[in-house]
This record gives sequence, structure tokens and C-alpha cells, in this order.
Amino acid sequence: MNREAYACWVREPGVAEIQPVSLTAPGPDEVLVRARYSGVSRGTETLVFAGRVPADQYASMRAPFQEGEFPGPVKYGYLSVGVVEQGPAELLGRTVFCLYPHQSAYVVPVSAVVPVPEGVPAARAVLAGTVETAVNALWDAAPLVGDRVTVIGAGMVGCCVAALLARFPGVHVELVDTDSRRAGVAGALGVDFANPADARGDRDLVVHASATAAGLQQSLDLLAPEGTVIELSWYGDRPVQVSLGGAFHSGRLSVRSSQVGMVAPARRGRRSYADRLALALDLLDDPAFDALITGASRFAELPDVLARLTSGDLPALCHLITYEDGE
Repeated sequence: MNREAYACWVREPGVAEIQPVSLTAPGPDEVLVRARYSGVSRGTETLVFAGRVPADQYASMRAPFQEGEFPGPVKYGYLSVGVVEQGPAELLGRTVFCLYPHQSAYVVPVSAVVPVPEGVPAARAVLAGTVETAVNALWDAAPLVGDRVTVIGAGMVGCCVAALLARFPGVHVELVDTDSRRAGVAGALGVDFANPADARGDRDLVVHASATAAGLQQSLDLLAPEGTVIELSWYGDRPVQVSLGGAFHSGRLSVRSSQVGMVAPARRGRRSYADRLALALDLLDDPAFDALITGASRFAELPDVLARLTSGDLPALCHLITYEDGE
């Protein structure tokens, strides 16, 4: 069997196109998945589209099923939800999540797909990869009951972190962003909102996800003595400058990175990548996450969507890509 599908490739920085691809029949330990939705991870994917992945990060930035090489041609993406059309009986007809690029159908190992829980709509499930990032960040951060926590940057990652923090007992969460329109999203997630000038200080923990030097600096400025910044931003090839004078040393402040490519040390050995992704899908059984899906376009429009997201002409948190009849 050879089946034709379609995939989105970044041909060169700033130029994407839809190309045909031929699929072979799945083997005994593989599944054929027909895509229903994929999500555009705005921060990372716009850096890839613009060709701004630093050369020394090419290996660490590879997506699980990426084809091609940075800066292009490259097939990139990792938020795909579809239906299993061929494979083991227990998966036939099941809606699954896969860390696969934007493609209308694909063949992957059975181990690469995770069934979507019954209570989670397929469209919402595209957020699983981002919620997985948030889960790992909170494993790294280890917030305590009653902590005062700020999340700076109300993009996909920051909002997912805030949504999970809102479930912690006694934790006061404030989401900070320069875009006042994010106040409505914060309300839907059950957390407070502030513009940077009005952000509360004396925080036990700040999670930074704005991918700006100003955001990282404010993260440090908002900390209480011995507080910690968890850095989630990916800056690509942009240099970042912060001031480490003032209270940084006297207040014994800390900055720690968190990166989803590795299971957090606090859980390593006890939790696998599959465990973390399954947990993220379970956590998506909450309609509050629907506030993070802020637009939708057909798969054929994806090259234009990537260009508009990169230029800022299309404001979005998670932009949903829909697939119809494999095209």
C-alpha cells in the first residue's frame, strides 16, 4: 500500500509550503494515523520558520519526527491529534496524540502515540505537548502550599503553567503580560492578571516564559529573599542581558532552567516521557484550557499562518490547524 499524504515544510527561512508525501503500510508495531488537528507552538515554531535556531542548538532542538535540517528545508512541529486507521485492534478508531509535525496522515511506532482520554475533546488535546512542558516546569519548581507565585509571559507555556498552578492549595498566582487582552484568558484559568508595571513583588517563585530580557529582569526583581526564577523561555539566537547587582547576591536569588527535552531531575528514574505525556492529557480534562485556543485555519493555509504569526500580524496563543479529507 502506498497512500499519499501532505506535509508542511519550511523550505527556507520565511518560506513554507505544502508538499505531498507517500506513506507505506504500517508494520506490526506501527499505526497509521489520520490527522484531525495540529497546533502551532507559536514561540518555537516561529523561530524555526524565521531560521533563528542557533547552529549549536540544532541537535537539541530536533523534534521527535523532524525531517530535514535547520535552517531548511525542514519539516517541524510536535502537536498532532488524529485517529488511528490501521494498527492494533485496541487502538483502531481511537483518537491519539503524537509529537508529529504538521502532516495530514503518518505512520509511526505504536509507542509514539498516546490515547486521548474520553473527556478531552480532540481539538483541546493539541495542547498536550505544551501542558507537558508545564508539568516538567512544576516538577522543577516544586511549589509549596501557600506560595506566592508569578508567571511572566502569557503565551501558551506561561498560560499552561498558570492553569496548573491554580490547582495548588493556597497558592496565589498572578499572570503578568504586556498585552492587557490576556486578562480575559487569566480569568478563564482562575488566576489574577497584571501588566508589568502593576505586578506584585515579594514572590516566592517566578516562572518566566516571556522570552524577553525585560521579562527575565522583572522576574528577578519580583522575588522575595531566597526566591527562585524558573526560566522556560527559548531565546533562539537572541542575546539576553540582565543585571545581577542589587539584591541578586544579598537576597540569595536563584535562576534555574527547565527544559522539556529531559524529565525533571526530581522525577527522573520514577517517571518516563510517556508517563509525563499521559499525565498532561489527563490534566486537559478541564474546559478552562479551551481559552488557550485562540484561532483556527485549514491545513492548506498553514504557510501563510506561519508567516503571519512570525510577523505578529496574527496574534494567537495556540492556533489550531484543521485537516479535512487529508488535505
